[in-house]
Amino acid sequence: MTTVGFVTSRRLLFRVFYRVGFTPWDGHPIATSLRSLVEGSDGSPALTPGAALDVGCGTGDTSIYLAQHGWRVTGVDFVPKALDEARAKRGAAGVTVDFRQVDATRLTGEGVGSGFGLIVDQGCFHGMSDSDRDKYVAEVTAVAAPDARMLLVEFTPGGAIGVPGVDQAEIERRFAAGWRLLSTGDEPVAANRFRSALRHYVLLRRPEA
Repeated sequence: MTTVGFVTSRRLLFRVFYRVGFTPWDGHPIATSLRSLVEGSDGSPALTPGAALDVGCGTGDTSIYLAQHGWRVTGVDFVPKALDEARAKRGAAGVTVDFRQVDATRLTGEGVGSGFGLIVDQGCFHGMSDSDRDKYVAEVTAVAAPDARMLLVEFTPGGAIGVPGVDQAEIERRFAAGWRLLSTGDEPVAANRFRSALRHYVLLRRPEA
């Protein structure tokens, strides 16, 4: 299958999943690693709220959580139905979130803004093709603030059926030019059924990049 065919098929599949209501990636508790950044933990202070970008926001739970903690949030996803549900949740929660239908590999071209101090990706990067991963890294780097943090929560290769996955070596290699890996570890949530299947990576934007 060509790269274009692979990407198109995955996008179509996600649209079908949302249409029939099969979205096992939704409805989980907020990631422990995200709570640690936003609320602080073990002597590490919480990040100062600012502009946040939720990449692959799905039905909006993470975006809404960030807004409830004082962040100005933009949530992007390519599935219209997911965004419809996210907007309904936003209304019920009484918070302000800018939900947009945007391709994660075209952030600058879609005018989502820049200067994001926190970028969160929970399960978007690990499903991309090689070429889209390169585009993605360039795009998130372009919209990040000079001292931004980025949180990736991704399946490792073999960690989930049908998901290519990503390992630490690839994270470090692809993000080397613009980011520095601060920490990584297993993500203790219900979806992490096997040891090391789901991991988080916290990166710091290199100011000189």
